[in-house]
Amino acid sequence: MESQRQPLEEFRKLARGEEEAQALVELLSLEEDPQLMRELEELVANLDQASRRLELKTLLAGRYDSANAILALHAGAGGTEAQDWVQMLYRMYVRWAQDHRYQVEELDLLPGDEAGIKSVTFQVTGPWAYGYLRSEKGVHRLVRISPFDASGRRHTTFASVDTLPELPASTEIVIRPEDLKVDTFRSGGAGGQHVNKTESAVRITHLPTGIVVSCQNERSQHSNRETAMKILTARLLERQEEDQRRAVGELRGDQGEIAWGNQIRSYVFQPYTMVKDHRTGVEVSNVEAVMDGAIDPFIEGFLRQRAGIDVHR
Repeated sequence: MESQRQPLEEFRKLARGEEEAQALVELLSLEEDPQLMRELEELVANLDQASRRLELKTLLAGRYDSANAILALHAGAGGTEAQDWVQMLYRMYVRWAQDHRYQVEELDLLPGDEAGIKSVTFQVTGPWAYGYLRSEKGVHRLVRISPFDASGRRHTTFASVDTLPELPASTEIVIRPEDLKVDTFRSGGAGGQHVNKTESAVRITHLPTGIVVSCQNERSQHSNRETAMKILTARLLERQEEDQRRAVGELRGDQGEIAWGNQIRSYVFQPYTMVKDHRTGVEVSNVEAVMDGAIDPFIEGFLRQRAGIDVHR
C-alpha cells in the first residue's frame, strides 16, 4: 500500500512546488530581485527533476515492478579479467542503490581465483527496485586495456546480469518437497569463525528444472534456506512466464535468453570512453560516472522504450 501511495504524494508535492514557483514569478514581475531569481531557477530545476522521476514511476506498470529486486552477476569467459568485471558491476549497482537510498544485502558470493568475483547474488530493497533494475538483465560487455595483461593489450570480456523480483509469500508457484535436493556446506565467505566451522550455507536444486540456487550470507542454516527458497520461487515464476509468452509468440527481445555475444550494453574504456545501450541507443561518454552508479539514463531509456515513448525526447 505504501508503494501505491507514494506517486500520489509526490504529485501533490510537485503541485505545491509549482504553486510556489508561480508566486515567485508574480513577485519578480513587480520588482527585480537577483536572490528571488536564483531561488526560482533552483526551484524550477528541482521541479523538472521531480517531474521526470514521477513520470518514470508511471511507466512502472509491471506486475512485480514495486517489489524488491534480486540480482545475480556471473563472469563470462576470460578468467581474471571477467571476474574483475563482475566486481566492477557489483560496485556499480551498490553505488546506484546507495544513491537512491535502497538497502543492499549480499546473499551469495563466489570469489575469483586471483582477483574479482566469479558470481554474486544480492538483494536491493526499496520501493520499485525491481521495476528499475529489470532493465539491467542481459549481457554486459567491457572493452579496456586489461590491468592483468603485462603486454598492455586491449581486451573484450562479458558478464551476465539476471534480475528477479522478491515475490510475496502468496505467490501461485507451488514447490513440492520431493522435487528438491538440499545440500549444506561450510561458507567460504566473510562472517568470522562461526561461518567457517558450521555447515550454515545452503544449496537447493530443483530437480524437475535443474535450477540451482544457493545462499551463504546468513549465520543460520534456516535463514539461508529461507532466502534460497525465495530466489528459487522467483526463478520458477520467471520460467513459467517465459514459457507462457513463448506459447503465444509474445516473447519480447529484451527478455530473450542470455547468451554471450547478445550484449545489451557496452562499456568502452579504450581507445575512447563511452557506455552505449544497444537496445535503446542511449549513450553516455562519462564512463567513470556510470561505474560510480550513474545508470539512470539507461534505466529511463529502457522504461520509455517499453512504454512506446520516444527515448531521446
